[in-house]
Amino acid sequence: MTTTLLPGIAARTVETDRLSSNVLYRTDYAPGFRPVVFIHGNVSSALFWQPLMLSLPPEIDAYAIDLRGFGDSQTAPIDAARGLSDFSDDLAEVVAALGVERPHLVGWSMGGGVVLQYALDHPVASMTLISPVSPYGFGGTALDGSLLTPDAAGTGGGGANPDFVARLRSGDRSSDSPTSPRNVYLGAYVKPGFTSEHDELWVTSLLSTKTGEDNYPGDLVPSDNWPGFAPGDRGVLNTMAPTHLNLSGIVDLDPKPPILWIHGADDVIVSDTSLFDLNYLGQLGVIPGWPGVEVAPPQPMIAQTRAVFDAYAANGGSYQEIAVPDCGHSAHLEHPDTVRSALLELVGSDKRG
Repeated sequence: MTTTLLPGIAARTVETDRLSSNVLYRTDYAPGFRPVVFIHGNVSSALFWQPLMLSLPPEIDAYAIDLRGFGDSQTAPIDAARGLSDFSDDLAEVVAALGVERPHLVGWSMGGGVVLQYALDHPVASMTLISPVSPYGFGGTALDGSLLTPDAAGTGGGGANPDFVARLRSGDRSSDSPTSPRNVYLGAYVKPGFTSEHDELWVTSLLSTKTGEDNYPGDLVPSDNWPGFAPGDRGVLNTMAPTHLNLSGIVDLDPKPPILWIHGADDVIVSDTSLFDLNYLGQLGVIPGWPGVEVAPPQPMIAQTRAVFDAYAANGGSYQEIAVPDCGHSAHLEHPDTVRSALLELVGSDKRG
């Protein structure tokens, strides 16, 4: 995918004991000042970070890493029973190989969860989270993170649309179906109506996703609870199932790096009314047999994140929330100046450089 690199961006392969990882970096920078490492979200790759990387001043040492099974990094099985730790452990080895000791981390969507997991295990200078997955995972929990059913029915690998997965596998670039990767990007990754000169590049990024039970979306197991399946232990979507993921332990971090939380006001992926939350789709009548709001309420993703970050602040940390109006799931694409300004203000407070 080297032809997909924008002018000023280059790629290198970083070999670690865990896997071979593709890393993007700027060709014109002054290394060693303030390292910022960017982590992409689900069904995407490091390609999405290029415009933001190029907009940063030269004293920012910027890297964007393809997670395993995405972009040009090695495809390796994902042990979802570890939550996002396979991704986080990969990241830690790549960061070490780059010679970075205490990075500023920027994570988008699932990548925000990877950042939180990394911070639980390693020192970081700051965390910038763009539309991050809830600290309690994706789907199947109440406001306090408690499970709605013991097996987290309706979450994990079974929640992916089979036609979307098939179109990823076949490399479909069409716009003839709501489930084509192009239309999923235009309808969910960004607020409908937003387009850019790089839309073909973003489709290429989605199509770099490796599919299968060990990667995207993962496996599932039958459930007696609606809608009839529960998360398995393999693959991407199961890493965020609430039976496997709980990142609320960040409230006890010591020391506590500052958190910048940016999310779009019109996000339909990470939202208190997410169109990717099967309980909400059941409430809308899209999925039949919904047992009702007392049994299967939508996950209050934004409220959960805010509650955990409020506890983080009450325990001595700090966070800034920026809710971006007229913005979907990708503030770094839709409102890059807002993200750039807030990120530079945060990184600029680090006096190492």
